[in-house]
Amino acid sequence: MIILPVTLTIAGAAAIVNIWLAIRIVVLRMKAKTLIGDGGNPLLVARMRAQLNFIEYTPIVLILIAVIELANGTQRWLWVVGIVYILGRVLHPFGLDKQTANPMRAVGIISTWISLLVLAGYALTIPYVTREGTITTVTSDSLEREPR
Repeated sequence: MIILPVTLTIAGAAAIVNIWLAIRIVVLRMKAKTLIGDGGNPLLVARMRAQLNFIEYTPIVLILIAVIELANGTQRWLWVVGIVYILGRVLHPFGLDKQTANPMRAVGIISTWISLLVLAGYALTIPYVTREGTITTVTSDSLEREPR
């Protein structure tokens, strides 16, 4: 059985953040007596958008963490990137609540983009760089041959 501790931990944290984002929306909906849509409430729009932003980025981040962890094992930097991503996604909604540009919103999105770029860049190198640092190429022929 393969256990992916970074992926499982970050996915669990992401699920909790998603529930928290949903609760923030529901509480505001109840106060505003708005069951469907945003009712023209700018704060409700911002909170709905915060959850949608989270849902837009989180699946690809989790997929990248999982495939990197499968390919190269659990590594400290992968923990750091996952934690930075989650913390950024927690800051971002508070920033959106303010309805103006502010540091929490900026830090939230910048940490998201940096996390995504680091994961994407590393994932793109895995098929072409060996553990010894040698640049190689992956072909179907090299996968089928037995080592000599």
